[in-house]
Amino acid sequence: MNLKIKRIVMKHVQENLPIYTFVVVLFLMGVIFGAIIVNSLPYESKKDLYTYISRFFTELSKGNVASPQNMLAESFTNYVQYMGFMWILGLSVIGLPIIFILLFLKGIVLGFTVGFLVNQMGFHGFWVSLASVFPQNVFIVPLFIITGAVSISFSLKMFRQLLMKTRKTPLLPQFIRYGLFMVLVCLLLLFVSTYEAYISPVIIRSVVH
Repeated sequence: MNLKIKRIVMKHVQENLPIYTFVVVLFLMGVIFGAIIVNSLPYESKKDLYTYISRFFTELSKGNVASPQNMLAESFTNYVQYMGFMWILGLSVIGLPIIFILLFLKGIVLGFTVGFLVNQMGFHGFWVSLASVFPQNVFIVPLFIITGAVSISFSLKMFRQLLMKTRKTPLLPQFIRYGLFMVLVCLLLLFVSTYEAYISPVIIRSVVH
């Protein structure tokens, strides 16, 4: 069973390697752009944002944050909405440009977050970003890239089948696989959200003290 799944995954990656390459490059461009934005921010904007972050870390260290249950629900909802939106866009060709934009924006947010913490807090900011940003993004970033690539791939397949003179293959089995993929994504997002709600605050609290 594991070998079968491995073969399916390898075949999918090989068939869609150009898409994965494009998605990764687009995401990395967003990360770089986000880091550049940090240096172009006016001093007052940096000061205001740093004050807000410092206040958040202070409240976190005192335990004055939302309950883990609320954090879990909010984190999971945000992730599912973002990933689900890409999944829905994959059902139509006209959604492709928006998927590209979402991938780029995700990279910008990540690059800006890490860049700002390091820019304002120096080496300590590196440790803070390592504790608060890195662990969950080890899972979120690959999952985000894969979801984007799968959505783009499915959209292009639909375009080729519906509008071009190619050999028709049943759409229903493809749609079922596409839906099962989203179910798997949601399960993985639940795992990441649980980490963010119950474990991440404890780690961040130990670093910011």
